[in-house]
Amino acid sequence: MRLVVNGDPCEVPDGLTVSGLLRHLSIEGLVAVEVDRDVVPRAAREDHALRDGAQVEIVHFVGGG
Repeated sequence: MRLVVNGDPCEVPDGLTVSGLLRHLSIEGLVAVEVDRDVVPRAAREDHALRDGAQVEIVHFVGGG
């Protein structure tokens, strides 16, 4: 399946959910995820299936001062 992740084309296994994509990309920690311009709440990530061609934005929260 082909996705666009943070503006870059990405080939991933078929049938991934948002949580599966984060595991596939080895992304951990506090992140926000948007799929096709809709924010996916953390509680819905395990059930939110991705479709071929989806536009995914993943934002990492960074602290500092």
